[in-house]
Amino acid sequence: MTLSRTSAPVLETERTILRPHKLDDFDAYCAMGTEPAVFRFIGGRARTREESWQRLLRHGGMWSLIGYGFWAIEEKGSGRFIGEAGFHDLKRDIVPSIEGVPEAGWGFVSDAHGKGIATEVVSRFLAWGDEVFGRVRTVCIVDPENTASLNVAQKCGYREVLRTLYNEHDTILLERTGRS
Repeated sequence: MTLSRTSAPVLETERTILRPHKLDDFDAYCAMGTEPAVFRFIGGRARTREESWQRLLRHGGMWSLIGYGFWAIEEKGSGRFIGEAGFHDLKRDIVPSIEGVPEAGWGFVSDAHGKGIATEVVSRFLAWGDEVFGRVRTVCIVDPENTASLNVAQKCGYREVLRTLYNEHDTILLERTGRS
């Protein structure tokens, strides 16, 4: 699926602004990638500055090449970068293949955990996806031990399809069909 959009639209929730990533996010983005509560389920180790830079660049590239991607999440009250969320297609080496299927994902700084922000943000970008993609299947993959993300996924309409391996680690594949 390729769309004609070249950059992330700005979306809002009660407490956040979903917006394109910007260079000013880089230091906060790097810091988020070194928080154990964040990387535990996203790669299993702290990201290097170089890896964070590559991921940040990937976000803008995905929007320009396939018309969807991740948003930077900004806290409305403070303007602080608190995470990222959205859809991507990472051409993952996973069975069954999810290549070409919008894959939802999210990650937040640890002090944003447990406040319902993830559910608020995921619900908002899924609503955008429903408008743009229509009744299309989207997926997400979650570590079986990541109960917080499993709860967010289920609250937002994702249902477990199967358990598989990704990078030699157990993972749960969930799916949702959009509403049009």
